[in-house]
Amino acid sequence: MSDNNQPCPCGSGATFADCCEPVINGERESATADELMRARYSAFATGAIEFIVSSTHSRTRREVNVQDTTEWSQTSVWRGLQILETREVGDNQAYVSFAAQFTQHGKDLNHREKSLFEREDGKWRFVTGDELKNPTVRYEAPRPGRNDPCPCGSGKKYKKCCGVQG
Repeated sequence: MSDNNQPCPCGSGATFADCCEPVINGERESATADELMRARYSAFATGAIEFIVSSTHSRTRREVNVQDTTEWSQTSVWRGLQILETREVGDNQAYVSFAAQFTQHGKDLNHREKSLFEREDGKWRFVTGDELKNPTVRYEAPRPGRNDPCPCGSGKKYKKCCGVQG
């Protein structure tokens, strides 16, 4: 990111210079696992791959594939971060669930993950993450009846389209 007075990629509303940049540049440590998660997202968005590696816990750091991480960072347009949940487990461990929106090769994508963070020598570090699959779907409107038009817009009855029992 060339202008550090731009909004921070993490979506905090603060400028990059006042939010994630000092953490990425090593000027200060993350105070929380949530803050480290935001800085890691911003590092992906700004190409700060060294920070991705250094902010990974020493016991899992060797699992970071720098080439793949660099490629993902450089071939993506990072569109936003949403923290879904932060759960602290004692003083030295926390889980942060998030959704990262990005566009890669013209395709809009959403990466959802539950990440484990632990303190190492008093500093928050990313340990590992599990991809969150199948997000919960909430219906805002009543579900269509069998003979109603399918909401997908196909022009077929629901029972002959999306309502087909497999």
